[in-house]
Amino acid sequence: MRYLPSAARLAVTALALAGLVACGGAKEPAAAPMPTIDGLETVLPTEAADPPEPPADPPKVDACALVAKQEAEKLAGTALEDAVSGGESCSYTGPVSGPLAQVEIYVGDGAKKILDIDRDLDHKFETLSGIGDEAYLEDGAVFVNASGVWVAIRLVRLDDPATYNKRLTDLARTVAGRL
Repeated sequence: MRYLPSAARLAVTALALAGLVACGGAKEPAAAPMPTIDGLETVLPTEAADPPEPPADPPKVDACALVAKQEAEKLAGTALEDAVSGGESCSYTGPVSGPLAQVEIYVGDGAKKILDIDRDLDHKFETLSGIGDEAYLEDGAVFVNASGVWVAIRLVRLDDPATYNKRLTDLARTVAGRL
């Protein structure tokens, strides 16, 4: 085995000590200079600011509570079965004996998604002023946004959808007042 001469050992030891001192020495590192923009000193905050409050979620709304059975029957122009709740949706269907009728109510993101899809499909909309924050009428459907909550009401009938526009508009106004 070969040994290093004492001068070489001394040099290796000095390099090792210098590396240790540089990596974990007792001195605090010097503070970085403040960044400047066009010669002006930039002031950085010294304390972290409180994180912003997340936006409040819209209140949970029961779709069946927005439209009573009697209101759904008035809209459809016929007797309907009792409501079937689906969480953020509610359906009233016509009796098995007929006539064909169904009233659907959607609340929240699902209601907005229906509107977005219908827009993507180039459906025609009429803007309804004075109802909620915004409202739109479409053949057989109405969409209302009030207090940050979207509601879609769809009517299925075999008649001309325009026959039900006034009823849909009136029901949209009532629902917007409940939000």
